[in-house]
Amino acid sequence: MQTWTIGSTTVTRIEEQVGPNDSTVETFLADVVRERFDRHLPWMVPVHFDAAADKLITSNHSWLIRTDRHTILLDSCAGNHKERPWLPRFHQLNVPFLDRLRAAGVAPEEIDIVLCTHLHADHVGWNTRLDNGRWVPTFPRARYLFSRVEHDYWDPNVGDRRAKAPARAGVYDDSVLPVIQSGQAVLLDDRHAIDDRLLVEPSPGHTPGHVILKLDDGGERGLFCGDVLHHPVQVWEPGWNTRFCELPDQARATRRKVLEHCCETHALLFPTHFAAPHVASVEPEGEGFRPQFVAATKAGF
Repeated sequence: MQTWTIGSTTVTRIEEQVGPNDSTVETFLADVVRERFDRHLPWMVPVHFDAAADKLITSNHSWLIRTDRHTILLDSCAGNHKERPWLPRFHQLNVPFLDRLRAAGVAPEEIDIVLCTHLHADHVGWNTRLDNGRWVPTFPRARYLFSRVEHDYWDPNVGDRRAKAPARAGVYDDSVLPVIQSGQAVLLDDRHAIDDRLLVEPSPGHTPGHVILKLDDGGERGLFCGDVLHHPVQVWEPGWNTRFCELPDQARATRRKVLEHCCETHALLFPTHFAAPHVASVEPEGEGFRPQFVAATKAGF
């Protein structure tokens, strides 16, 4: 377990899993240029790229953000017991995610905000847990924040969406709808200040309603980017989208804007999928950027 400190705020990584993607590089990175990709092999192998399998190595984790006012879980991974046959890596998991959260010193009942950067399956799974055959909110006292644009894009009860995309409807039904029905969901319009340190901002591209979280604590800054970036090679190559980016041109523009913000404000970048050491500062490099990985302030339980 690793914790970073931003001013008086602590940020702890809660791991679900780390490993190779389900698909090869050229399937996962829609815009990859292989010759340029291969130039990055010296720093990517073996932590960030499995050369034998030709697969990127990524993490799936949540960020536990603790201030003197709030205990926030940002992105809730894939979750246990979820039916995801089209995503083998996330299908019917049974991992000790909540035990890891407790080991970090927080029980599910102590989370007061869950922020979903977007509503893809690997970012909403622990929103709910299975209780006697029924999906119920995992965090009973939390407000669940996500974009209204994102919700409306995903809502399977609009038109013929459920028939056209039954898998996507299933994710909504087991991981989003229960927190709406419980009255815990808060749909965000445009920017949203959680408090004077934490600001949620729209960041469309990966999905139409994707959001990021900016932290400013005493002049020290962090940016939680969700899936604006999946892999550190995209810091060097910000024009490379993944196949999951639903608005490709907007995704590229948003990625560059996020990286420029990190350069200009010295904000640490907290992605949801980077393998160890997970967090980076960002510096300009040619037409792109260069990540400088930043070790945790505290490691271990």
